[in-house]
Amino acid sequence: MNLIKLDAIESTNDFLKEMSRSQIVENFTVVIAKNQTKGKGQMGATWETESGKNLIMSILVKEVLKDIDEIFHLNVAVALSVIKALEPLNLPKLSIKWPNDIMAENKKIGGILIENSFKSDNKIESIIGIGLNVNQINFDNLPKASSLSLLKEKEFDLNEILEKLFFQIKKQCSLLLSNQHDFLWNEYHKNLFKLNTPIAFSDNENNQFMGIIQGVNFEGRLEVLLNDDSVKTFGVKEIQMLF
Repeated sequence: MNLIKLDAIESTNDFLKEMSRSQIVENFTVVIAKNQTKGKGQMGATWETESGKNLIMSILVKEVLKDIDEIFHLNVAVALSVIKALEPLNLPKLSIKWPNDIMAENKKIGGILIENSFKSDNKIESIIGIGLNVNQINFDNLPKASSLSLLKEKEFDLNEILEKLFFQIKKQCSLLLSNQHDFLWNEYHKNLFKLNTPIAFSDNENNQFMGIIQGVNFEGRLEVLLNDDSVKTFGVKEIQMLF
């Protein structure tokens, strides 16, 4: 593993992105930080963490995605990588909340942010940011957050979790490269949070409604069965789960 360790950084994603702009960076290079002052989440949300308590990492992935239509395949592979890495810990109700949150017992324990760039040779380069709550036990004003330590009542070795996660990312990416998309998507749906369960939603105009998650399509849109028996798809900025 080509690993770069930092004490404090605004964003590991931004650091790795800038590094790849200025030099040739080995595929699957990993950057980790003890503290991240401007961590980013979906739709510009911030992610705050206690220094040295959690796994804060970014990994460069290139030569995996072949074209723009495969963008969400990588999201699927990475989310599954986190699930597979954590499965041996026997966390309660481990699941993937669309589009990129990692849940355990209805609490968020991690998040993923993938930033893709398209090079002049039409190749796609991806910076995968993963934040995983490991040994942090205080989550003031975050009632839906938890950590591995809180769930299992013990401390974990961050390096061991990093190694397991790195192994799984390379493994799931190899499945992508060998065109095993159907297998990855089947595994993704098996682990999808609230699949086939009635749940309340809010749209971008704050209208609330009930629906049943049917799955996620290849474009990364959530498929929801509505009360009138129609199935509607929603993008990331169009809908929010209320639970």
